[in-house]
Amino acid sequence: MRALVQRASEARVRVDGEVVGEIGPGMCCLVGVTHDDDQDAALKLAAKLWHLRIFADENGHMNRSVAETSGDLLVVSQFTLYGDTRKGRRPSFIAAAAPGEAAQLIDDLVEELRRLGATVATGSFGANMAVELTNDGPVTLMLEV
Repeated sequence: MRALVQRASEARVRVDGEVVGEIGPGMCCLVGVTHDDDQDAALKLAAKLWHLRIFADENGHMNRSVAETSGDLLVVSQFTLYGDTRKGRRPSFIAAAAPGEAAQLIDDLVEELRRLGATVATGSFGANMAVELTNDGPVTLMLEV
């Protein structure tokens, strides 16, 4: 699994103009799933996101996690994180997992984050989503488990 993680002042997802997921301060996580990912990968990514220290401590250093700051998470499925652009000018998405498999693993990720204590908003799997983000910092990281 891959995640593009952005520290956010706020973020939201719209589908057909309607807000389907929204957070205040926290992390916006665009998540891609590939063929060999499994529930173990979803659980590892959840733990990594929950404990990732990208928020400022009292000295302004990135030493605090979303778990410590009571921040929210917005999880949005993003199969294009597995887009291969090494050849030609059109991305290939062969490495992305099939929709049914990917949807289940995204659900597993969200469920585990909630079990850990996170407040999680989501996009709408498979929909054409508009993601709005105020990237704080900006801080953007690519995670892979």
